[in-house]
This record gives sequence, structure tokens and C-alpha cells, in this order.
Amino acid sequence: MPSLHEAVGGMPSILFLARDLEIGGAQRQLIELAAGMHTRGWKVLVVTFYPGGALRSALGSAGVREICLDKKGRWDIVGFMLRLTRLLRHERVHVAYGALGVPNILLTLLKPVIGNTRVVWAIAASNMDLTRYDWFMRLEFHLGVLLARFADLMISNSRAGLRYHAAAGYPPGRITVIPNGVDMELFRPNIEARRRVRAEWGIADNERLIGLVGRVDPMKDHGNFLRAAAKVAAAHRDTRYVCVGDGPVAYRAGLEALAGELGLGDRLIWAGARNDISDVYSALDLKVSASLFGEGLPNTIVEAMACGVPCVVTDVGDCAEVVDGLGWICPPGDSAALSTAILSALESPCDATRIRQHICAHYSARALLDRTIAELSGLEEPC
Repeated sequence: MPSLHEAVGGMPSILFLARDLEIGGAQRQLIELAAGMHTRGWKVLVVTFYPGGALRSALGSAGVREICLDKKGRWDIVGFMLRLTRLLRHERVHVAYGALGVPNILLTLLKPVIGNTRVVWAIAASNMDLTRYDWFMRLEFHLGVLLARFADLMISNSRAGLRYHAAAGYPPGRITVIPNGVDMELFRPNIEARRRVRAEWGIADNERLIGLVGRVDPMKDHGNFLRAAAKVAAAHRDTRYVCVGDGPVAYRAGLEALAGELGLGDRLIWAGARNDISDVYSALDLKVSASLFGEGLPNTIVEAMACGVPCVVTDVGDCAEVVDGLGWICPPGDSAALSTAILSALESPCDATRIRQHICAHYSARALLDRTIAELSGLEEPC
């Protein structure tokens, strides 16, 4: 196999390893990178643990090859590892890029048997509260700390993520920061989409729609959003609310019960996961990120702002840096502060053009590709 340096003048190759292609921020970034690198002349392969996934068709549309290893469940370990090892040996790619957590760990464990392939980790979190998750996630984190020094490069989507992982024991010299990037043609204001989605949800023209977009997970702190929404609803009868994203049934049921207790009733929509997420942003008048911990740089903020939608965010990860004076920032876990920020946003005019221009200048898919390819192309040969 030629070195990466030799191949950059021809056709360098990269394999992305991910758990699945379900709807999620990390998955959308993976597809953005895979499709973009394919157009830049890289030989790209996306490998997933599990079949299906709402975003799988996007890879086919982009002409990117995809292989599923058909993992049968958490404890399908030996057969799965054999299939992954055979695939890596057969493909002999220049770069194997792990899409967070377990994929990062597996690629590093297999370094001794995959030749000169350089292993790159994606890092997308900061300040995680691992007590809110099961033992497996805690084990995953500690294995990451032990194995990080064997990765050739780690790419964090936030400065907060770099600081957090360096403090935990990751070698900071091997971590670089490349912020998430969005397709500015896909994520843009769309009047027709706004009308269609709002009509589907029964939102009147004179109503203002406030949304939280993200998986239903303790990190996202939907409870904080619901409590703040109840305070805002009492002051503004013209407001409606929507939560877009899926999560565990029992956890969501608890949130639905809370919404009922708060009196949100039919003013709140549980929309589930959506494939037309760019259209969803256009339907919103205000986007809220209520996260309590763990965020690096949430895609949802960048995507919403690309659509010209103002954002209220909690000061977690690099959220405040992304908003950069064009939105409202409040401390995490404080529903009174969050409701105050939302009320301020509702009373302020939105300069959609300026918001979109800020994202185009700093968080475009082109910038993401340029920075990623430059880092990968600069990888040194393994000793």
C-alpha cells in the first residue's frame, strides 16, 4: 500500500466506522464528511455495526460505498471483531476514522493487525456526567482514556471537548479542533418548507413556534426546556412548542407526564425524529438548546442558525462561542434563566441574514472538509 503522502496526489482512501446511520448529529457529520471527501477524490467507505438507519440513503445518493457488519447485539463480540478485522485487512485503507466511543476503541485495539493504516478518533463531547448512564458508557470512557495515546490523531469538534479530554488523560498534543460544518445549500431559509411543516403541526401564522431539536436524553435536559416553556407560555399566549427527536420510551413518557403537569397540553408537540430536519428549522421562530452537560458543539445550533433562526443556548461546550453575540446565553439547569432568555428573544427582532452569514463564515461544510483533509494529509508515517 502506498503511503498517505504518496496517495494524496492520486487517490487516498478512508474508512469511517460507526455504530449506525440513525438520525443524529454525529451521523449527519459523518455523512457530510464522507460525501464531501468522495467529491474531493478520496476513496471512501462507511462501515456500520448495525443495519438500517434513516440516513443510509444519503450515502447512496452521494455515491459513497457502505458496508454493514450485521452486529447481532451488545454481546456479539467475537464474530463481529473477526468480520471487522477481515474487512480492515482486505480494504487496506490509509486512514480508519472512528465515529466516537466504541468505534474509536475498536480501531485502536486492531492497530497491530491492520498494517500502516492511521487511526483517527472523532471527539464530540465535553464535561460528561457519566453517573446518568449505565456501566457500559463509563467503561467506554475509561477505555478511551487508556487507549487515546495510541491514536494517530484525534479531532474534537469543540475547544471545550479538547480541554475536557486532555484533563481526563488524553494526550493534548494529538488533539486538534475542527468545528462541525453544515451544507449551506441544504440548511437555508425555506418559506415553502415553513408553511408545510407548520400546517402539518397545526401552527397558525400568528403563533410563534419555539423548538428543541435533539435526541431525548438526559444530556439535552428536556425537563429544563419544559419548565421554561411553561413560564413563557403563561406570559405569551401566542407561543407553541415542539420537541423533535426520539429516545427511550420510558424516559420520554416521564417527560410527557411532566409536560402535562406543567399545563402545556396541546401547546406542545412531540414530533419524534424527522428526516426533513432542514425544513423543521425553517418552521421555527426560535431554537432552544437547553443542554445540561456533555455538549461539544451541537449540530442543531449551527444548522438552525444557517437557516436564519435565532437561538437561545445554555453555556455548555462551545455553544456560547457559536452564538457569538447573535443569540442568548444562560447557565445550564436554570429554568428561570432559560425562560428569561426566551422572553428576551421573543421581544427582539431577528436579523436572519446576519445570523446565516456568521455560520457561512465559520461553520460551513467546505471549511470542515478543508480542515479535515489538511489534518489527515499531514499525518506522519507510523514508526
